Amino acid sequence: MAGQNNAALPDGLVLCGYRIVKKIADGGFSIVYLAEDTDGHAVAIKEYLPAALAHRRVGQFQPVVAARNVERYRLGLKYFFDEGRVLAGIVHPNVVRVLNFFRAHDTVYMVMAYEHGRSLQEHISQQRQRGDKLLVAESALCHMFAQIMDALREVHTHKLLHLDLKPANIYLRVDGTPILLDFGAARQILQADLAHEHPMYTPGFAAPELASKTALGPWTDIYSIGASLFACMVGMPPQAAAERMIDDRMETYYQQLDGVVSPDLIALMRWSLMIDPLKRPQSVFTLQKALRESARMRLHHDDGLFSRLRRLVS
Repeated sequence: MAGQNNAALPDGLVLCGYRIVKKIADGGFSIVYLAEDTDGHAVAIKEYLPAALAHRRVGQFQPVVAARNVERYRLGLKYFFDEGRVLAGIVHPNVVRVLNFFRAHDTVYMVMAYEHGRSLQEHISQQRQRGDKLLVAESALCHMFAQIMDALREVHTHKLLHLDLKPANIYLRVDGTPILLDFGAARQILQADLAHEHPMYTPGFAAPELASKTALGPWTDIYSIGASLFACMVGMPPQAAAERMIDDRMETYYQQLDGVVSPDLIALMRWSLMIDPLKRPQSVFTLQKALRESARMRLHHDDGLFSRLRRLVS
C-alpha cells in the first residue's frame, strides 16, 4: 500500500462513551482499535481514515485533508457510514455484528462486536510453516466455505457487496466458525480515481472488474471466494487478475493440485476464478448448490466433471 501510515488515536481516549484500549490493526483505508463500552465490554472500533486522502500526526485527533482530496474523502465517508448502517441491520452468525456507528473528529467510527480467535490468513501461514501438504483439510474447507457462502448470500440480500473478501478478512472464532470482516464497499467508491497511485485491494483476491468500469455484482465476490479457496489449498494468492489477462498461468497450479484435492472442488474453484464475469456463477446460491453437489460427487471423477458442474447449477 502506497502512502504514509497515519497516527492512531491514543490509548485511553474516550469517544462517545467508548474507551480506546489499543490499536489492533491498520491499513491504507482504516484503523481498528480494541475498546471498552461503558459496561467494560470489549468492542472493536473501525475508524475511516484513508491514507491516500487524509493525514494525521501523533497528538492530532482530526485528520488533515488537502483541498484537492476533500470531495473524494467526503464521498468515501458517506459510503462508509451507509455501509455501517446496512451492516447494523444484518444479524447472521457468520457476519461481523455492527453495534453502533457515530461521527467524531470529522470522520466516522463503526463499533463492532469483538471476537476472540484469529484470521484465516494467520491459520494458513501457521500451517504453511509446519509444512503441511494441505493447509486446510478438505472436509473442514468445505464446511467453512459453506458458512462463508451462507453469510455472503445474506449480505447480498441486503444489497451490499463485500468487495474485499480474502483470508485476512475471514476471522475464525476459537471454535473454528468463520466471520466475514472488513467490507470494502466504501473503499470501492474511491478505487476508480486512486487505483494506479494507491491500490486498495490485495492482488490475487480482487476480481478483474474491480480495476475497470465493468459492472460489479455477486460474481465479483464469487471470484474472491475462489481466490480464498485457492489460498487455503496453495498457501498464497492466485496470480493477479491483471497478469492473468495477459498471460494466464493458473492452469499449472490447478494441475499441481490434482491428487491433493478432489477434482470436483478444483472444478468449483476454477469456475469461480473465471476472468470473464459472465462465465462465473452469477449468484452465491448457484455456488452453494455446486458445493453441495461437490460433496456428493467427491468420490467420483471424470474428464467432463467441470462441464457437469456447470450443467447441474444452470
